[in-house]
Amino acid sequence: MDPPSTKNDDLNSWEDNVEIEPGGTGDPIENITTSFNNLGSRSKPGLSLNVDAAPFVPSFGPSTGTQPQDQLENSCNDASAIASAENHLAEREGSPISSQDDIDSWEAQAENSSSSSSTDGTPDDDTENSGSGEAAPPKHHRKKHVSMEPLVKKEHTNVVFIGHVDAGKSTIGGHIMYLTGMVDKRTLEKYEREAKEKNRETWYLSWALDTNQEERDKGKTVEVGRAYFETANRHFTILDAPGHRSFVPNMIGGASQADLAVLVISARKGEFETGFERGGQTREHAMLAKAAGVKHLIVLINKMDDPTVRWDVARYEECKEKLVPYLKKLGFNPKTDLCFMPCSGLTGAFLSEPVDESICPWYRGPCFIPYIDSLPSFYRKAEGPVRMPIVDRYRDMGTVVLGKLESGRVIKGNTYMLMPNRTNVEVMFIMSDEIDANEAEAGENIKVKLKGVEEEVSAC
Repeated sequence: MDPPSTKNDDLNSWEDNVEIEPGGTGDPIENITTSFNNLGSRSKPGLSLNVDAAPFVPSFGPSTGTQPQDQLENSCNDASAIASAENHLAEREGSPISSQDDIDSWEAQAENSSSSSSTDGTPDDDTENSGSGEAAPPKHHRKKHVSMEPLVKKEHTNVVFIGHVDAGKSTIGGHIMYLTGMVDKRTLEKYEREAKEKNRETWYLSWALDTNQEERDKGKTVEVGRAYFETANRHFTILDAPGHRSFVPNMIGGASQADLAVLVISARKGEFETGFERGGQTREHAMLAKAAGVKHLIVLINKMDDPTVRWDVARYEECKEKLVPYLKKLGFNPKTDLCFMPCSGLTGAFLSEPVDESICPWYRGPCFIPYIDSLPSFYRKAEGPVRMPIVDRYRDMGTVVLGKLESGRVIKGNTYMLMPNRTNVEVMFIMSDEIDANEAEAGENIKVKLKGVEEEVSAC
């Protein structure tokens, strides 16, 4: 028995469909449109179907035979692009040029284009590219070539500041560091605020060298302060020796590393006499500096701006006349080995630049920093054997020794002999004025970390 026929069996295909009036009750398109409209009416408010949307044509379906003109043009362009890409790949496979050469040529073109745009004055900011509506091209930077040639070293000169306690040695050293850019203004302002809180307004410059809290509280240098500054021609190491008689051994250690000594004298009424005539440290420091091998001595008569002095030339000549006979007795030649200068460590007068003639009209000689920068070179035994007297040592993941390299050259990784026990030690690292270095030459004040030595041996 045959199954009952249905309406779908009657309409097997669109071609078999009998003529139906458009918009009639039997029109299937009209039925589908009515169903979708009813669906939209039952949905959420504000949600409706876009009846004007383009018809969806699946890519896997059969083509209708008609395509818009723009789609035909795009397909043609895509086909030509694919064909050109295949031809380019075929050429690269057959050519001997490597991919690195292509990358280099591409980078060269990018650099040329960037340089030409910068030459024309066209800014390459991302904001302008985004404002024009075009995406900014990616910027490719080539690696900079780092030269492995050794840098030219400036001549090293070690300067020790000696003199009686409270003569102004640390203040002068701190002001020199500020004038040469080694201490910024913000740091000095911080020191000044802290000094005012302790009622020590005039001590803030000395805190650039007196880093110990005990030294700052008492205003007395205990250990030899170390710092450095540079000029156009030289690299100077500052050795701030203590002036109190209880710390003379530390002063001797600082003077033994110096090439040049600066004897600081206080011109204030009563202070010069205390330091020079009444058993002060001025005489002893000058004698110890000469015994340590210092050949050139600069005498800075400090505190000339004091209310008791006021840049009085008579006070300056008085101090000078009393000092010259004693220094000459020690072995200093007044014509070649001595130089006298007035200065003010607090205001910086005659340290780097002279003061106005209305303040000090009687001295128009050289200032301190330009003078020491123009001194003749000191003799160094650069090609001699390595000689480095150890002035201090401490433990920091090994044994670290400090001293001045008198002769020879110390190279990182080399092996040397530590006397008097004849112990072979290896140099692990070298620091010259807190700067890492691979080698150090004669005349430099360095820290060296040694391998193969115990603390008992280094203390010998």
